Amino acid sequence: MEFRWAEGKTDRLPQLAAELVATKIDVLVTHGTPATLAAKRATKSLPIVIATSGDAVASGLVQSLRRPDANVTGLTLLLQELGAKRLELLKIIVPGATRIAILFNPVNPAFATDIKATQDLARSMKVELTTFGVRTPAEFAGAFATIAKSRFDALIIHQDGMLNGHPRELADLARQHRLTSIGFKEYGEAGGVIGYGVDFLDMYRRAAFFVDKLLKGAQPRDLPIEQPTKFELVINLQTASALGVEVPQALLLRADQVIR
Repeated sequence: MEFRWAEGKTDRLPQLAAELVATKIDVLVTHGTPATLAAKRATKSLPIVIATSGDAVASGLVQSLRRPDANVTGLTLLLQELGAKRLELLKIIVPGATRIAILFNPVNPAFATDIKATQDLARSMKVELTTFGVRTPAEFAGAFATIAKSRFDALIIHQDGMLNGHPRELADLARQHRLTSIGFKEYGEAGGVIGYGVDFLDMYRRAAFFVDKLLKGAQPRDLPIEQPTKFELVINLQTASALGVEVPQALLLRADQVIR
């Protein structure tokens, strides 16, 4: 196996994708929408397996999930629904929230399509959403300080490869600034009040199924792109208690994992 990692710097992805293609590999596995777009630009013939990405159709990675009709297959998330669900869960524990901040990576092209369902739900709830972009971990502290100073009622961490790679740092900053927050599954495990999302390890295990099929002669266009069906809810009661947030018993009963 040949590995390349952009270290959160998405501008490096085209170069890294080109390097991998030049090594004459048989299959290219990608993580996230930006990496997959870079891989598609680097090769039109080498099979590409998406281990995880935003909406593959909305992002222009493929024309159809059922029949990709390209050199790309694998797994994708419908992040529009995921973002709206996170807002719904956040409102359960902060019912009076009317101003909510969203931390996102503006380099990720998936965000523009992902945010629409969340905005639609927010309008129906009479909630004002404000976005704060961070391109690298070096920008985290400044963004959290601004969000806290602006006295937002709560915070949503958007799904993004760079953000997903720093759950502990994000959770620590949220606690430090006393922000009730929700993010991806690992975010809740790392100390955020709520984590909701897929198990990325399971997605990578499933990606191996696609790699196996391709190495045995299958064509990407004949392997429908899959979506995860299991989503996990993590509630960190330890953090909630420290922030003075009361989590309803009904929500605790729905949780897959409760950290006390």
